[in-house]
Amino acid sequence: MTFTHTLADPRIRTALDRMFGLAERDDAIAATLPAGYASMSAHEKADAAAAIHMPISAAGGVLLYNLIRATRPTTVVEFGMSFGISTLHLAAALRDNGAGRVFTTELSTEKIAAARGTFAETGVDDLITVLEGDALDTLAALDAPADFVLLDGWKDLCLPVLRLLEPRLRPGTLVVADDIDQSSMQPYLDYVRDPGNGYESVSFPVEDGMEISCRL
Repeated sequence: MTFTHTLADPRIRTALDRMFGLAERDDAIAATLPAGYASMSAHEKADAAAAIHMPISAAGGVLLYNLIRATRPTTVVEFGMSFGISTLHLAAALRDNGAGRVFTTELSTEKIAAARGTFAETGVDDLITVLEGDALDTLAALDAPADFVLLDGWKDLCLPVLRLLEPRLRPGTLVVADDIDQSSMQPYLDYVRDPGNGYESVSFPVEDGMEISCRL
């Protein structure tokens, strides 16, 4: 079977349709989270939310694919893989560009196992390195520049992760943050929208909003 680009590969489409379908249960599952969830550590939250997909939107995924195709990064860094919906979009774009690798982070061992199975089934596992554990630790050890960054993990950690990666950001690097309508994203937004911090930033109206910031 032929297809025009990797996002049209039936294996990718089947996996995305399945995961987006399962993600429709997220609100119901989230309603069963234990009391005190908001004050848990990142590891405790990851374990408690192991069944929640927390995906980007379908439109957000296509936006990421297009941005990667246009900017042609060599190294894509993703904070917050979850079940790998966004990762599939990133890897599909790299496949169609003919080069590049995704380094993605995740705490939940259950999600890592499921995502690795999906990556293998869809034929993009050779493009993806999963960094297991706390992103502030695993990304600190990353020995590569960050040519494109997606921030979609715990919202209070988006700014610390960005600051950690900044020494690896070349001029022109795009940094995309998802779910910018959440109040916990405000410190991050204040930072990237301040010209003194070295970014030109614009909000993009997909679902819960994305912030696209160019490193100057």
